[in-house]
Amino acid sequence: MIAAEQALEVLLDLTRRLGADRPLDVLLAEVTEALLKVLPGQHASIRLLDETRSVLIAGARSGEGASSAPVTFHKGEGVIGWVADHGESACIDDCATDPRFLVAKGQGFSIRSILAVPLMSAGEVIGVLSVTSSKVAAYSTKDEVLARLVGNCTVPSLEKARLARLTLTDHLTHAFNQRYLMPRLREEFERARRMNTSLSILFMDLDHFKTVNDTLGHTVGDQVLLGFAERARQVVRRYDVLVRRGGEEFVLIMPGADIHDAMSIAVRIRDAVCEAPIAAGGGAMVPLTVSVGAVQWDGAESAEQLDRRADGAMYEAKKQGRNLVVAG
Repeated sequence: MIAAEQALEVLLDLTRRLGADRPLDVLLAEVTEALLKVLPGQHASIRLLDETRSVLIAGARSGEGASSAPVTFHKGEGVIGWVADHGESACIDDCATDPRFLVAKGQGFSIRSILAVPLMSAGEVIGVLSVTSSKVAAYSTKDEVLARLVGNCTVPSLEKARLARLTLTDHLTHAFNQRYLMPRLREEFERARRMNTSLSILFMDLDHFKTVNDTLGHTVGDQVLLGFAERARQVVRRYDVLVRRGGEEFVLIMPGADIHDAMSIAVRIRDAVCEAPIAAGGGAMVPLTVSVGAVQWDGAESAEQLDRRADGAMYEAKKQGRNLVVAG
């Protein structure tokens, strides 16, 4: 563990950040980053229980393996699931000898010891905060106290951010809504500057959507919008942010992505959308394509300028025949 004075500085800085209005995933990422600063280890994560309160989904990850496919645990499964099920901490000196430990497929980093603490709200577990090390016996009782302190500091802001998220969600597609877009872009600008990383966005417009509404009705149109959002979510990265900008327009915010990453993700979305018609209820099967503009933030332009540039690239895709991806 680092010196007490340094740990206190990190915790004070984290408390200040948690006191500001932060999008949920930005807040969670800041917590995992802080955890790796105050505790030994190579990987930190926060997993939150889903709506069924039975599955733990990765909310944020930092350190080694953070860009690999996230691992989902059911309550009671593995060390993380055990902590969620029992509402107790787990500090394991050697994972090789603990029957609760599961080696996740495609994990991509070594785990010899693990410290996991429950996130508690009103006496109930809402998630699990964990840190892992490639060394045996990396964590002490003092480390556990510090991890619990980080967790306790996090919960009020976490609950506040979850409530705020409900007001910023499009209830049809479950994407974020227009009110969320510009503030979130500005948050990502700050994060990209701080971490010296890339940032790209996609501007997506469903082709001939007005014809769907006019000929098949708005109920079918709504199902098509939902179907698009679901297909997009299946092929993007877990930490990408889908926003319904309005009507049939969507924006995808991609932290850490350069233009090559953005183009690759855009092609995956386009292919997922057009590979098969969307089932829209009442037996309706609606063929769909999407035109996409992809741009990388230049480090200086405003959120509005980046949005306009992506919009322009999308319209160029329309001009070139639709069902295309164009870099702006």
